[in-house]
Amino acid sequence: MTRIKFGTDGWRAIISEDFTYDNVKIVAQAIADYVKTQKTKTKNKNSKVYGKKLALIVGYDTRFLSEKYAELISCVIAANGIKVVLADRPTPTPSVSFGIRQAKFIGGVMVTASHNPASYNGIKYKEYFGGSAGTEVTAALESRLYKSAVKFMDKDIALRKGLLRITDIIPMHLKRAVKYLDFKLLSKSGLRILVDSMNGTGADHIETLLKGTNNKIQTINSQRDAYFGGRPPEPNEEHLATTGKIVKSGHFDVGLATDGDGDRLGVILPNGKILSGHKVMVLLLLHLLEDRGITGGVVQTICGTALIDKIARLYGLKTYETSVGFKYIAEIFNNEDILLGGEETGGVAFKGWLPERDGILSGMLILEMMAYRNKGLADIIANINKKYGVYVYKRYDLHYSQEKKKRFLSVMKNGPIKDILGKKVIDVKSFDGYKFIRTDGSWLMLRPSGTEPKLRVYSEGRSEKEALNLIKFGTKFALNV
Repeated sequence: MTRIKFGTDGWRAIISEDFTYDNVKIVAQAIADYVKTQKTKTKNKNSKVYGKKLALIVGYDTRFLSEKYAELISCVIAANGIKVVLADRPTPTPSVSFGIRQAKFIGGVMVTASHNPASYNGIKYKEYFGGSAGTEVTAALESRLYKSAVKFMDKDIALRKGLLRITDIIPMHLKRAVKYLDFKLLSKSGLRILVDSMNGTGADHIETLLKGTNNKIQTINSQRDAYFGGRPPEPNEEHLATTGKIVKSGHFDVGLATDGDGDRLGVILPNGKILSGHKVMVLLLLHLLEDRGITGGVVQTICGTALIDKIARLYGLKTYETSVGFKYIAEIFNNEDILLGGEETGGVAFKGWLPERDGILSGMLILEMMAYRNKGLADIIANINKKYGVYVYKRYDLHYSQEKKKRFLSVMKNGPIKDILGKKVIDVKSFDGYKFIRTDGSWLMLRPSGTEPKLRVYSEGRSEKEALNLIKFGTKFALNV
């Protein structure tokens, strides 16, 4: 059994191998020890008081034993004298984050491994503002692991003492989402929508939101399945291939898919094609800018798209680039005027909402964009390509041993790639992986995973062929290191 180590967004591990009852309790105790050091009143830049109540929300996803892990965490936290609200059913991560902020709690815990395969589970800590814990908080949590003896209180005792309350926290999230949207317009848009919840916490929530409207919604894979139907619950091109066929054969106007914990979105065109997370982010940005008339800065990670940068320049928007991990985006959200922040995997946050990914609200905003423009999604994409140019993004995850990673990092220190497929590399970004930008703005990125035996190969070109050729070049290079 390896020691617990936090990654880009909390701790993830294989169930029964490292993700065990004992280790979950150790993490819970570290969280309790950290929370007890916190001031019970915190102000953000808008002087709204958050985190004034020394209490936590604990939610969980649809994975194997997630409800039991969440109960154990709650019992440890309660034993430390901290009040806990425990979700009564599998709950989207954004619902937990929204609940923290709405109740003015000091923070919260989400039991989830998000988009990872079914063999994994994990724990994410959410801060008082309703978003991913920053680097300082993550380090503070890690530093407390194994330091204190684990305290534990039986669930029934915690309930009797008023330290634990079990309730449904999803409705208040959905109710506020309705207010964020132009629901009058949405209710009469007459769209045919397929929703694939990927057996995660997205469940039938989008269908519930649209109940009573003139839209026709079909939800698939909304039931709990700890194996996620045999596919990782990540809404990308590979895992949504079958869903794309259903969208096409069923003549739907759009397909929407949420990941395992409901904080990321995949979008499918009527012809069955799955959009990249970059394109989803572009759609949402242009909807807020051009349809809603909202402005502000834009944040994306190092593997973000050049198209976002181009749009931001044309609109005079300030841009920010971070390492991979939504906690870095959340930090900027909390300190700057940000319109939208997102990552290449389909996780996006919006101004006036939370500094947190929300796949359910993202899906509703895609529908709102179609209603605003009274156009099909394919036409909207075609107009964007015509106006701003074609940018094609690709990603390939390569199995990569720790020994390979060490050799790779050693080789990369010397900056070995000067030319890629006949075009010079004019810039290299190396603060999280290695991103090689060519003379025409196309790029290749190689990034070893910090927690898994993988090397991620990313690319963006001005055509499908160019993007794929860049992936092939990067894969070959990485294998030959």
